[in-house]
Amino acid sequence: MTAPASLSTSSRVRPEYRTPRVEDAQAMWQMVHESDELDDNSPYYYALWCRDFAETSLVASLGDEVVGFLTGYFRPNQPDTYLVWQEAVKPRHGIPMLGVQLFERAAERAVGNGARYIEATVSADNKAIIMVLKKCAKRYQAPVHTEVLFPASLFPEEHHDEVLYRIGPIEPASALT
Repeated sequence: MTAPASLSTSSRVRPEYRTPRVEDAQAMWQMVHESDELDDNSPYYYALWCRDFAETSLVASLGDEVVGFLTGYFRPNQPDTYLVWQEAVKPRHGIPMLGVQLFERAAERAVGNGARYIEATVSADNKAIIMVLKKCAKRYQAPVHTEVLFPASLFPEEHHDEVLYRIGPIEPASALT
């Protein structure tokens, strides 16, 4: 038996990025449920999200398997603001930087649909997503404003402060080149 050849850049696994379907809800819930870092929501929540907010969210799939997702929406009282709600990827999916790719694709789509601001709340300890947010701001040559949106004291169980990262104002990437 021979060892499998390593994947070259040209033959690397490439996921399909698409809007989620209600049938994806269980896989999305499972990814979050198995994560120690993400807040659980009910399976019903994901089914509703896939029905009502599919157009502002993304899944990454390999064939029939959902390997990552990002949920987001345009804020009703600030329609120029896209809020990233939650993102998860399966461990050992074999796609380098999948979480970054999901975020960048969602941001690009949101800006193309009129977003001038991108928001996300994170723990101050979540260095990985903070790096992604700063990278997004740099790409759009936009400032980043941070503040505690929801202090830990608002939550019934042990929870961290939810720090708001607000990127913008943003111009479409094509306007920046």
